[in-house]
Amino acid sequence: MWRYFIKRLLTFIPTIIIITLLAFIISVNAPGDATDRLVNVSQEDNAAAATLNARKAWREQLGLDLPLFYFSIHPLAYCDTLNRILDASERTAISNQISVTGNKQPVENFHHLLHLLMVTTAASKSTFINDTTNTYVGLINGLTTLQNNSDKNTVLQTFKDLDQLLMPANYLAQRLLLQTTKQRYLQMDKHPTLWKNYIPVFHFQIHNQYHRWLFGDGNVFTGKGAVYSRGLIRGDFGISYATKDKVQTLIGQRLSWSLFFSICSILAAYLISIPLGVFAAVQRGRPLEKIVSLLTFLLPAMPTFWVATVLLMTFANPAMLQWFPASGVAPTLGYKTGSSFWSQALQSLPHLILPFICYTYGTIAFLSRIVRVGMLDSLAQDYIRTARAKGLSESTVIWKHAFRNSLLPLITVFANVFPAVIGGSVILETIFTIPGMGSLIYQAIGNQDYPVIIAVFTLTGLLTMVGYLISDLLYAWADPRIKFK
Repeated sequence: MWRYFIKRLLTFIPTIIIITLLAFIISVNAPGDATDRLVNVSQEDNAAAATLNARKAWREQLGLDLPLFYFSIHPLAYCDTLNRILDASERTAISNQISVTGNKQPVENFHHLLHLLMVTTAASKSTFINDTTNTYVGLINGLTTLQNNSDKNTVLQTFKDLDQLLMPANYLAQRLLLQTTKQRYLQMDKHPTLWKNYIPVFHFQIHNQYHRWLFGDGNVFTGKGAVYSRGLIRGDFGISYATKDKVQTLIGQRLSWSLFFSICSILAAYLISIPLGVFAAVQRGRPLEKIVSLLTFLLPAMPTFWVATVLLMTFANPAMLQWFPASGVAPTLGYKTGSSFWSQALQSLPHLILPFICYTYGTIAFLSRIVRVGMLDSLAQDYIRTARAKGLSESTVIWKHAFRNSLLPLITVFANVFPAVIGGSVILETIFTIPGMGSLIYQAIGNQDYPVIIAVFTLTGLLTMVGYLISDLLYAWADPRIKFK
């Protein structure tokens, strides 16, 4: 058994690597720019410099200015510093222009002059504003088009429009710089080296986004010296795009309630469904068994959102029976001052009864049917008849011999408990206003908060592996005939 346990733990390593790779690939290919979500982009022109500095700071903090992975294969013409460019559209334009010309240096020179012209224009803003605001806005928009567009006809037309815009004599410096920039652009096509696009080059970089995401920016083994991130392996899942809080902090705040409802509902479901299923199997064909079977088929047919709504309308409605609060997990005005843990638990109890019923009823019906089917199969075996022929009591036959051999389906279901804990219930948490993982995931999807989504995905994969490992160990305990090597 121990040998099997160690082997399974060793298989966790490649599985975890695959999970983290999938999570990283999803996060990298998620739509939108992370810095745009984290920076409060202002429409005021005087805030442009502050916004630019903020984007640079966030890209450095998130490690987005690093290469993606430990190694990469790119054409010889590829520019390996594209990750340092802030705007994704400009990165795409540069990449397209390099692939067309096969020569990165003229493309880099052209974009360097564009940035210089942008800085010069911003520095001379007062001159433009005193003249006409439209000139300044048109110039900024035109330069942005040149940076983010790789279509030659569009770029040339934009140069022509900007040249007309800067015709007045007081714009001579900007016009000369614009003409120099245009010459740099036209030089990109003069000496094309398209053959460089067909020569693969292997790049190796130890400092990359995946390494940073997994191990942090400190010591690989200890995490010491970390400035922005301690890494996924030390429980650091990054920063939420919506709140700018640590993802692990948000999960820690929400996990407790999902954990409470999941564990309590599962324990209650097993404690109720096991005797119920055994009773239904032993009383097969009798009236009570038919009633139990009817209930176990009827309960799952009722959707949880419908049951939750009916319970609220019946037992949390001032017009009918206001026995329980309609929402929340604690008193509206907070716990009484100086309340102990048990006192707070009693104050929260009325808030928890209706959600607990909704969490549990479907699981009870499902598990009791599984127990019933397993017990019916066990009771039909020869060893049960042999046990009864030996004169063993009926309770011993049922609970020691028949029940233990019908545990395997229950154990299989038990493996799904662990990933369910991290997922919570979106519907029930929304209806009852429970601050759990389900509502957190729902909000993260609505806000496109990808770090939270990726963290839940990663934790779900890890807990699924743990659940299956515990199930395998319980198989061997329930049935001695099962041997793991």
